[in-house]
Amino acid sequence: MITFGTAGLRAPVGPGDDHMNVPTVTRTSAGVAAWLSRQESCGDSPAVAVGYDSRYGSHSMARAAAETFAGAGCRVTLIARPAPTPTLTWLVRDRGFDAGVQITASHNPKGDNGYKLYLTGGSQLVSPADREIEELIGAQPAAPQIHRSTDVHLDLGAYDGYVGAVAGLATSGDGHVLAARRALRVLYTPLHGVGGTALEQALREAGFQEPSCVAAQRWPDPEFPTVEFPNPEEPGTCDLLLEQAAGAAPEDRPDLLIALDPDADRCMVGIPDPAAPHGYRMLRGDQTGPLLARRVVGQAVAAAADGAPAPVVATTVVSSSLLGRIAAAEGWDYRETLTGFKNLARAADGAPGELAFAYEEAIGTCPAPQIVADKDGIATALVTAAWAAELKARGRTLRDELADLDETYGAVRTAQVAVRFPTSAAASALVAQWARQAPADLFGGPTPEVTALDGTDATTDTADTADLAGGFRLRWTVGDLAHRVVVRPSGTEPKAKFYLQVAGTVGGADAAAVDAALAELTDTVRRLTA
Repeated sequence: MITFGTAGLRAPVGPGDDHMNVPTVTRTSAGVAAWLSRQESCGDSPAVAVGYDSRYGSHSMARAAAETFAGAGCRVTLIARPAPTPTLTWLVRDRGFDAGVQITASHNPKGDNGYKLYLTGGSQLVSPADREIEELIGAQPAAPQIHRSTDVHLDLGAYDGYVGAVAGLATSGDGHVLAARRALRVLYTPLHGVGGTALEQALREAGFQEPSCVAAQRWPDPEFPTVEFPNPEEPGTCDLLLEQAAGAAPEDRPDLLIALDPDADRCMVGIPDPAAPHGYRMLRGDQTGPLLARRVVGQAVAAAADGAPAPVVATTVVSSSLLGRIAAAEGWDYRETLTGFKNLARAADGAPGELAFAYEEAIGTCPAPQIVADKDGIATALVTAAWAAELKARGRTLRDELADLDETYGAVRTAQVAVRFPTSAAASALVAQWARQAPADLFGGPTPEVTALDGTDATTDTADTADLAGGFRLRWTVGDLAHRVVVRPSGTEPKAKFYLQVAGTVGGADAAAVDAALAELTDTVRRLTA
């Protein structure tokens, strides 16, 4: 049986209990329905929404999930068309549903599909609910014995409702604002996923000119024929986007590049850069996140009433420390969580203020928690485009804003090395090996500080490495440059991930020195993991 990982299930499509298929989804949905029926907050007839993307089997699995929930006595809404994952999360929050399921494998390889589960408010599933649901799934009979009902409401308006809510983030009647937006040239790719129409519609409703797109990747295609892995972070995945931007006539060269992942909950931003190979470079999540936080939260603070609690901003233990620096300087309430938006969406729990912004290193950004309490690629693209248009009208660029972050808060640079394995167990074995003894070549002379990702102190020669095998941090300092390496297994793919950071201080080492130190650290990790 597939176990619940990050937000739900992911596995190859095929027959058997360890694959994604209609019987697996039927038994899983029956287990979820049984769990919902035990929750007092759900009443006698829990309300559940179901959505799906364009991967192989998504529609049939979504239909099976919806009919299984209906057969268990739930009030079920099925989104009527393939849609971005944020459509489902918005719907759960907007309609006050008790749960939502999206059939998608996000940016996984083409052979995979998945089952993302969201609870009240549109936040992802967390423990101990995942373990409780697993037990109930295991207690279900074979799929043919599970009652299904066709009493399912088909929702024709969820897609437009979500896009309208996102477009509302940037709606303006100011003629100068709209003129600036019409002058911004955007080039994007949905990477054969379901985000293209939603992005175009949101930009149009907010007053932008029609964006250009990478035609070969515009329409949903479960084969993902132009990319090996449909993940904007993977080397080579954005090549067609960059090549089209570089080949445009001078008067048509885009001001902003956007790459959505297939279910459009993640967004990678690209900007003009004369020093880059194509004249453009794609920004890492650790660049886009702090950059947008300064903009989005700064605007929210300016609009807040006097005496309002400090806004909460959040990122994860593997992300850049830059957001924490910005928050300390601006007086925001900074929170750091374990990886995943299931944790980030709850970062403000118990805080005086509300969550205003959250991001994770893996190009996942939540710029409007009041609309979607999860990462949202369409909203991220729209907020970025609105700011880029405003800057262009003032003779500035997002590149200028990145340089200002360095000058104001000190240069912080991050990189990631991902080592792919045939199985998740093999990836975890490498993490466990580093937990037992990190290679001395990594840090040279200084002895690193070692902590588990929950902050527990440890040492590299500790006898008990069980806590570290799930992920740990190494920290050491060389001169005035602080080095950090986080090692953990991926929660969604058979990968071991190494998150690298080198940070200078305000007025200390310049950005070039930080860049050089990070390049050296990256080369070392690649050599040690080859």
